Amino acid sequence: MYPTISDLLKDLFGINIPLPIQSFGFMMAISFMLAAYTLQSELLRKEKQGILKSFLVKVIKGAPASRADIFGSALTGFFVGFKFLYAAMNYSEFVADTQGVLLSAKGNIIGGLLVAAIMGYMRYREGEKNRLPELVHEEQEMFPHQLVMNITFIAAIAGIIGAKIFHNLENLDDLMRDPIDALLSFSGLTMYGGLICGAAAVIYFGRKHKIGALDLSDATAPGLMLAYGTGRLGCQIAGDGDWGIVNLNPKPSFLSWLPDWAWSYSYPNNVINSGIPIPGCEGHHCMMLTDAVYPTPLYEAITCILLFFVLWSVRKKFTVPGKLFSLYLLLNGIERMMIEQIRVNNKFDLMGLTVTQAEVIAAVLMLLGLSGLVFIKRDSVLNKTK
Repeated sequence: MYPTISDLLKDLFGINIPLPIQSFGFMMAISFMLAAYTLQSELLRKEKQGILKSFLVKVIKGAPASRADIFGSALTGFFVGFKFLYAAMNYSEFVADTQGVLLSAKGNIIGGLLVAAIMGYMRYREGEKNRLPELVHEEQEMFPHQLVMNITFIAAIAGIIGAKIFHNLENLDDLMRDPIDALLSFSGLTMYGGLICGAAAVIYFGRKHKIGALDLSDATAPGLMLAYGTGRLGCQIAGDGDWGIVNLNPKPSFLSWLPDWAWSYSYPNNVINSGIPIPGCEGHHCMMLTDAVYPTPLYEAITCILLFFVLWSVRKKFTVPGKLFSLYLLLNGIERMMIEQIRVNNKFDLMGLTVTQAEVIAAVLMLLGLSGLVFIKRDSVLNKTK
């Protein structure tokens, strides 16, 4: 396993470059970039077809920087200077525990004040440079594809918050034991929580800009599947605990071509330090699982990346808004329901059945997807905007 990018570079090229970049976070960033790219491509395609229209936004030109703007820039500058000057002066500590440094009270007060002053002044000067004797009120034409970065940012923030909420609801004992770590830790993210909260925030944002919910959902569908697949690659590379149940079964003969680690894996050097010590290993990540398990993140990564190509290849054939997203929900639910059968997860009783949170949500998504494919019509009220 490669908890950090430095671990990967050292293993591949034999060079030791201490970098404060976790492999899971790196793959998550790649996931958002891929989702943004596919979304922009789909919005542009729908604009050219006349499915999505431009809209007008009111802008005010010539206003000086407000106190809130200056304070916001200064506050951002303080955090940057406070944290990163400390990180630069204590680089070894920052590399060894990047998350701990960023989420702690550690910092350099002089660096914080200095960068705060610089950024606050720069925001003030920018406002003075653009200031006019009289304010100019006008309307500018914008197209949906120009909002991709806003949509991606909103989806990322709402998605991470939702993923943390759903994870903690599923692991209340951990939350009660150490609430600060449970709420602020970068580990412990539930995909479906991110999907639900991120989707709700994006749809709300889209409706504010007169983008139909179903048209926007269809545009996001392929990218969501691709982002999930690449995100699961991050889970596999880092060994973040999202693995399967113990698998001590011999590899079937019809899978003889498959590498042994793709059938059953002990996740050596996993990022959460789970298992038993690795003999002769020195460093921060020197543990491996006692019993090998199914590498379910790898299975999900391969499956979802393949499903992305399926969605991408058929997207132009779905002309009724909402149908493509319904297919995404159905495929997503089926994939997750299947992988849950060999995946480690907390279970609870529901009407006499022992299920996981993901199984319940997957069943709902499958039902919603199937219903959408059957019942959504071209003039669906779900796609109307004010």
